[in-house]
Formats: sequence, structure tokens, C-alpha cells
Amino acid sequence: MVYVSVTGLRLKSLIHLPRFYWHATRAFRQVRAADGLLFADARTLQHFHHTLTVWQDRASMHSYLRAGAHRKAMRAFPSIATGMVCGYESERIPDWEAALAEWHQHGREVG
Repeated sequence: MVYVSVTGLRLKSLIHLPRFYWHATRAFRQVRAADGLLFADARTLQHFHHTLTVWQDRASMHSYLRAGAHRKAMRAFPSIATGMVCGYESERIPDWEAALAEWHQHGREVG
């Protein structure tokens, strides 16, 4: 089993775009080097900035979540965006279609 995390954030205003990308770039650089990461990708679909990450286990994802650039991004997030997050276990790395279906069906709102 692997742990899948899907996020989708929508900016509150385009004025926040530079700040969003500043944080997103640093957090994505951090995730690429994170222990336990199996897959990471990002896409913008229907005005949502999505990330799809897959981890060896939930503990690996939580270690990344609470550290460094990602922690700073999470602190900034409420003032610049709203969205949903979804985490779940899977037998395999999902494709984007499957991951977004889970996100739509089981995501919880944040921000």
C-alpha cells in the first residue's frame, strides 16, 4: 500500500499569484527531495492548482508536511487561497483521473 495526497487550491485573487508561486516552487523543490516520496506532480485544472504526491506511507507525508518550505506555505495559505485536500491509501500509484475523482468525492475543505 502507498499513501496518496491530492490537493487543489484556488487563489482568492490573481493578486496573490506571485506569492502563491513563490511558496509553491519552494515546497515542490522540498517534496522532490523528501524521504519516502514515490511520485510528485502538479497541474492547474479549472482554476485549481493541484498537487498529486504518493508516499511510502502516511508518516513520510506528515514529515514533509510539517517541515521547511511546505510548513511556511501552509501558514501563508489561508490568506491567499481556498481549496480541498484528500489523503488515502491505495494499492498503486493512481493516475490523475483516479486521484482527482477521489479528491472530488472525499476531499475536505481548507482555508
